Amino acid sequence: MDTIQEEKAKLVNGVDVQKLEATVEAINKNPDLAEFTFHAVNEWVGGARNRTVIERTVGGSEVMVRDEPFVVPSDQPSVLMGSDEAPNAVTMLMHALASSLSVSIVYHAATRGINIEKLSISMEGDVDLHGFLGLSQEVRPGFQDVRVEVDLKSDASRAQAEELLRYAQKVSPVVDTLRNRIPLEINLK
Repeated sequence: MDTIQEEKAKLVNGVDVQKLEATVEAINKNPDLAEFTFHAVNEWVGGARNRTVIERTVGGSEVMVRDEPFVVPSDQPSVLMGSDEAPNAVTMLMHALASSLSVSIVYHAATRGINIEKLSISMEGDVDLHGFLGLSQEVRPGFQDVRVEVDLKSDASRAQAEELLRYAQKVSPVVDTLRNRIPLEINLK
């Protein structure tokens, strides 16, 4: 039976490194296990308010259905005619970016044996409403610019931390999605 010390040794930054390595090995043996489909259904509530219900994920050959779905509300600030009861979509996109980058940093630090003491990610993003309101064809309706600052305190050297951050950006699904064009199909049912 494992001792408490042996159990702790398996976890780095709260990540079970042995399980992560076993997952990588399983995917190397059966590449189909790497295929995931994430599902979400958004429902308009009224005004600027809506909510997204997330209850099903398909991964490998397994369909995972949550007993209690995640429900993520969205709204707009009052200055944009919302009731300011929840974050808006652009701030949730920043949340998705930070969350994905954070997990990428933590997982890959763990596999490298880097212990993280603190990790925080601050972001700012600029949107010009001329695009969203249809007032200008020259202005994009989305982010014009996003600035991300990562505060990482760990036992890694500065060079190791910089390399970890470069690598985490390379493997983060949301960073990749934002930096590269993806097929996006929108149809009326």
